[in-house]
Amino acid sequence: MRNKKKRPFAAAVALFPTWAAVLVLYCGTMAWTVYLSFTNSTLFPSTQMVGWKQYETLFSTARWIVSLQNLVIFGVLFVGGCLAIGFVLAAALDRKVRYESVFRTIFLYPYAMSFIVTGLIWQWLMNPTLGVQKTVRAMGWESFRFDWIVDRDMAIYAVVVAGIWQASGLVMVLMLAGMRTIDDGQWRAARVDGIPVWRTYVSIVLPQLGPSVASAATLLSMGVVKTYDLVVALTNGGPGGASEVPAKFIMDNLFQRHNLGLAAAGSTVLLITVVLVAVPLSYARHMQAKKMAGML
Repeated sequence: MRNKKKRPFAAAVALFPTWAAVLVLYCGTMAWTVYLSFTNSTLFPSTQMVGWKQYETLFSTARWIVSLQNLVIFGVLFVGGCLAIGFVLAAALDRKVRYESVFRTIFLYPYAMSFIVTGLIWQWLMNPTLGVQKTVRAMGWESFRFDWIVDRDMAIYAVVVAGIWQASGLVMVLMLAGMRTIDDGQWRAARVDGIPVWRTYVSIVLPQLGPSVASAATLLSMGVVKTYDLVVALTNGGPGGASEVPAKFIMDNLFQRHNLGLAAAGSTVLLITVVLVAVPLSYARHMQAKKMAGML
C-alpha cells in the first residue's frame, strides 16, 4: 500500500517541469497576447489600455476581412478534398494491390516536405512562363491556361490544390490503418450478398472509420488556421491580396508594420477560432470512441 501511494507522488514530481513549461510557455504566452490586444502596443509592448479599439480596427480593415473569407474557402475545400482523396487512396491500397508499400510511400512522400518546398514546387508548375501552361502551349494548345497564381479569382484555389497535394497522404495512412482493423467477415458477408465493392466501402467501411476521420479532420483543421508558409512561398498573399490569410496578416503587422497590438488582436481571434474548431472535433472523437468501445 505504501508503494502504491508513493508512485502517484513520484509521477507528479517527474511531470512537474513539463506542467510548469506548459503553464508558463503556452498558457502564459496566450494570456500575454490577449493582454497586448487591449493595448496600443506598436513596435514594443505598451501598458496603455485602449479597450476594444484594436478589434474595431481589425474588423474594419478590408485586408483582414478578405483573409477570413480566404480562410473559410481554403479550410472547407482543403479539409474536404484531403478527406475525399485520402479515403479513395486508402480504399485503393486496401485492395492488397501489388507493390502496395511503394505506392504508399509515393502518396505519403509529399507530406514529408515542408510547406515552403510544396509552395515553390507549385509556384513553378503554375508559373505561366515556366510551368505547365508554357509546356502545353508549346505543344499547340494555345488557349490552355494554368496561371492560377497570377489570377485574382483563382489564387486561393491554387493554395488549396497545393495543400491537398501535400496532406492527402496523411489522411490516406490514417484511414488505411482504420480499414485494416475491420473484420474480414464483413467483407465475406458483403460478397455473399452481392454488394459492389464501392458500395461496401461507402456504406459499411466508411461509417466505421469515425475515429480515423475525426483525427484527420482535427489535424487538417489545425493546419488550416496556422497556414502561412504555403501562402508565402506560393503567392505571397497576392495578387493584390487575393490569397491573403489571417496568419500572414498577423505576421506582416508584427514584423513589417510594427503594429504589435493589432497583430495580437488578430492572434486572439485565431486562438478563439482554434478553440471553437478543436473542442467540437475532440468531443465528437471522444463520443465516437466511446460508442465503438460500447459496441465491443
